[in-house]
Amino acid sequence: MINKIYYLGTCDTCRKIIKSLPKDVDLVFHDIKQDRITEEQLEEMLQLSGSYESLFSKKAILYKTMDLKNKQLSESDYKNLILENYTFLSRTVFIINGGIYIVNSQQNILKVNTVLNNV
Repeated sequence: MINKIYYLGTCDTCRKIIKSLPKDVDLVFHDIKQDRITEEQLEEMLQLSGSYESLFSKKAILYKTMDLKNKQLSESDYKNLILENYTFLSRTVFIINGGIYIVNSQQNILKVNTVLNNV
């Protein structure tokens, strides 16, 4: 299995996370703005995470703009929103050795670095 990182190249937090990675790490880098996520890639993430909601960013500006917090969203809604607009994918997402890591906290960054140091 290929180890991957899904990130947003224009995001300062994503860039900071990438800089913190161990040197010579073997990852396929996927900028979600430059190269949209496919349904197959999202399905792979779903299989590892267990739900589309866990992959969905409620911090996205569009989440507030579209007033989604006041709507009852289904798993299908989360899936479609992520596929329609890259900003809805929680960042940064790592797939390493068949596991998924959604890095949105310092604790998760430390977990990913530990895993990558043992790859």
